[in-house]
Amino acid sequence: MSRYAVIGAGPSGLSAARALQKQGIDVDGYEASHGVGGLWDIANPRSSMYESAHLISSRTTTEFAEFPMRSEVDYPSHAVLLEYFQSYADHFGLTAMFRFDTRVMRLEPRDGGWDLTSEGPDGEHTAWYAGVILANGTLAEPSVPAFDGEFAGEIMHTHEYKSARQLHGKRVLIVGAGNSGCDIAVDAVHHAASVDMSVRRGYYFVPRYLFGRPSDTLNQGRPLPARIKQALDSRVLKAFTGDPVKFGFPKPDYRIYESHPIVNTMVLNHLGQGDLRIRADVARFDGETVRFRDNTSGEYDLVLLATGYSLDYPFVDREHLSWRGASPRLFLNMFPAAFNGLYVMGMVEASGLGWQGRYEQAELLAAYLAASERDPARAERFRARVTGVAWPDVTGGYRYLALDRMSYYVNKDAYRGALRSERKAVEAV
Repeated sequence: MSRYAVIGAGPSGLSAARALQKQGIDVDGYEASHGVGGLWDIANPRSSMYESAHLISSRTTTEFAEFPMRSEVDYPSHAVLLEYFQSYADHFGLTAMFRFDTRVMRLEPRDGGWDLTSEGPDGEHTAWYAGVILANGTLAEPSVPAFDGEFAGEIMHTHEYKSARQLHGKRVLIVGAGNSGCDIAVDAVHHAASVDMSVRRGYYFVPRYLFGRPSDTLNQGRPLPARIKQALDSRVLKAFTGDPVKFGFPKPDYRIYESHPIVNTMVLNHLGQGDLRIRADVARFDGETVRFRDNTSGEYDLVLLATGYSLDYPFVDREHLSWRGASPRLFLNMFPAAFNGLYVMGMVEASGLGWQGRYEQAELLAAYLAASERDPARAERFRARVTGVAWPDVTGGYRYLALDRMSYYVNKDAYRGALRSERKAVEAV
């Protein structure tokens, strides 16, 4: 039986290790940090976690189906989630598969497989694998935009933010209003001297609870067509949260769910209380002054960039992953069409996909790798499908914004349906 490498011990890497383990496939795992958990370990140097972080999807829609969380909290904290991943890894014997404090430095193709060079406590080593699974996460390489002018104060990306103590007494401008930016804004109003948020476009705000239940547990049955769901949910949100335009946000130039919604309505409460305010897009820096595109300006000590992350697989040349623009072009966000022995886990974003959706990715991959070993004809039929037919539509009928961060976004129902369909095709005799 061939041996495969898994890079990363976060949720996606653990999913891959578990699915391959169930198929009897040998795995060596590599993790640059000291233990499992990935970004959910706030002590991991690559983690984007902060002290106040909690799940933005609810526990029951996020957990692994075969290993429910012991917590009964609907939206657990990062500390609870780290303990969950540690328990998951220990329960299934995954922890022992990984080499910790070991960074992958380089992947090079050789003899139908890959030479993996790593650096760890015992120095640098190179090992050959039949295939390598890239599961090193999507939220580790900060995306830092360029601005005209120079800022005399401090500029920080949210990746560097850990505690509201970093904001104490400062005049803070948060650039961007994604979920992390809104979380930090809520932190900031209790510690900073003032808080402004600079936004480029409008957002949809989803409350964590609707009708007394976590909002993402509603309508878990047969999915509604995109246009019907957008129309219904827009009306429900307006009834529960009001119109964000009244709080200073621009009107969204897209329909709901065509970009990731904000699961934080406390921001609207603080805007209504005057604890923070919305500013236009940044035009330029001028010392401590930030000038905005609506010809207004403000004085700040700290500019906090909530501007997201870029995909980063620095140990392998992009040509091997068929990069197109901001992301690799992969079948179901996993398989290069060349089937060159590289596979990607976790390069997928979808509202409500959860870790079970990522585990279903791993099940498809494990089924294919098992077929490659035990029934090459079945594996070849799968490869022929990937290269010979139109790839499945995983948008679910939604027209996602043409943004870098949306380049690997999918609809959870369409995507999970495609994963299950393709797995059945691989396993068919």
